[in-house]
Amino acid sequence: MRTLVWFRGKDLRVTDHAPLHEAAAVVEVIPVFVLDPFFFAPERAQELPHRMQFLLESLHSLAANLAHLGSRLVVVSGRSVEVIPRLAEQWQVDRVAAQRWSEPFGIERDRRIAKALDRLRVPFDLHEGETLAPPGSLLNQSGRMFGVFTPFARAFSREAFIAAPLPAPKSLPPVPADLGRMETQIPSLEALGIQPNERLQPGGEKAARGRLKAFLDSGLEGYSDTRNRMDLEGTSRLSADLKFGTLSARSLWHAVAERDGAGPRAYRNELVWRDFAHHLLWHRPDLLTQPFRPEFQTFPWREDAGAWTAWHDGQTGFPVVDAAARQLQATGFVHNRARMVAASFLAKQLLTSYQWGEAHYMKWLTDGDWANNNSGWQWSAGCGCDAQPWFRIFNPVLQGEKFDPLGDYVRTWVPELGDFDAKWIHQPWAAPAALRQRSHYPEPIVDHPAARARFLTVAKAHLGSTTTQA
Repeated sequence: MRTLVWFRGKDLRVTDHAPLHEAAAVVEVIPVFVLDPFFFAPERAQELPHRMQFLLESLHSLAANLAHLGSRLVVVSGRSVEVIPRLAEQWQVDRVAAQRWSEPFGIERDRRIAKALDRLRVPFDLHEGETLAPPGSLLNQSGRMFGVFTPFARAFSREAFIAAPLPAPKSLPPVPADLGRMETQIPSLEALGIQPNERLQPGGEKAARGRLKAFLDSGLEGYSDTRNRMDLEGTSRLSADLKFGTLSARSLWHAVAERDGAGPRAYRNELVWRDFAHHLLWHRPDLLTQPFRPEFQTFPWREDAGAWTAWHDGQTGFPVVDAAARQLQATGFVHNRARMVAASFLAKQLLTSYQWGEAHYMKWLTDGDWANNNSGWQWSAGCGCDAQPWFRIFNPVLQGEKFDPLGDYVRTWVPELGDFDAKWIHQPWAAPAALRQRSHYPEPIVDHPAARARFLTVAKAHLGSTTTQA
C-alpha cells in the first residue's frame, strides 16, 4: 500500500492526526503539502500576512517533526485540484487521505478532486478533525441545523462523543525514492513580499504545546473571571493553533476536561461555540456573502470613507475601539472583548456594513478563521445566528471602564493617552484641556448618544420592529 497523506493548512501536526496515524500502518507514506496559488501567489499571500507567517513557521515545524520520525514533507507547487490527481497517478498511490474542511470552497475543491481521483480508481479518504463533532452530525428534531446556540449545546452534551486524541506515530517509513523532480521548497516571507513581524505568536506544534501548558498551569482555573478583561492575560491564546491545527480541538478538549471548576466549564463552552460556528457554515455556506437574517440583506448601511479610515487606523477618538484597531495590525490578535466593542462600533455607531470589518479582520488576524470570524461579526451586527439583539449597542466608554478599569490595555496600544489616569482614559474628551492638547489624540468622530439614536432609528424603520430598547 502507498498512501499520499495531504496536509492542508488546518492540520499542521503529527499528534492526533488521523490520516497520518492510519497511514503509518501501511508500507509507504508520502506526506504532501501543496503551495496552491489561491493562497501562495504573492499577491494573495500579501492579503493575509500574519496568517501566512504563522503558516510558514508551522510548515517548517511540521517538516522537522516528520523528519524526526524518519519521513519528510514533500512540498509541491500548483493548483490542488490539478496537483493531487496528477501526483496520485504519477506516484501510483493506492489512496489519498486528508482532513475534511467545512468551508464551501474547501468542500467544492474536495468534490472536484474526488471526481478526478475516482476516474483513476484511487479512493479519497476524508477524516474528521477540524471540529469536536463532525459538521452535520447534530440536528434538531426537524432534522435541521439549530438556529440558537443553547439547544445546540444541549445536543452536543447529549450526543457528541469526543474520542481520545491519537498519539503521534513512533516512526514513519522513508519517503519512496521514485517521486521524480516535482518538489519545491517552503517559500520565505520575503519571497512572497511580506515583511516579517516579530510581534506575532510563533507557529508550530511545539509552540502550541507550550501555550497549552502555560494556559493549563496558570490561566484555566481563573478563565471565567478574567477572560473578558482586556488588560489581563486571561485568554488561552490558542485560537491560531486551532485554526491551523498545530493543536487539535479534541486534544484541547480532553486537556481541559481533566479539570473541574468554573474556568474549565467556561472554556469548554467556548469550544462548543467554535463548533457551532463551523456547523452553521456547513449548513449555510451562503453566510460568507449573506447575513443569516434575511431582513438584513437590504439594510441601509452607509459608505463613509472617512469614518471607515478612522476606524481601521485606530483614530476614532474612542480609546478601546482604537486600541483594538492598532493591536490587530501590530500583532495579528485582538482580545475578544475588544473585538466585540470595535465591531459593534463599526456596524452601529458608524452604520458601516459588518462585511467591511469582517474582511479587514480576515486580512490581519493570525487566527483568522472563516466560520468563527463571520459568526462573530454577524453576532456583533445583530444580523447573525443567535446574535445579540440589533438594539443592543455597546458603549465603548462603559465597556472600557468595566473591562480595562485602570486603562492599561488602552495605554499599551494608544500611547498618546499614557499620561491620562483611569478617570479620563476612556473618555479623554472630558479631560482637562491642557492634557488633551498634549496628547494629540483625535476628538471623537461621532457623539455616542446621537450615533446610537441614529442607528436605532434606521434599524427600527428598516426592520419594522417595536422591540423595547435595552
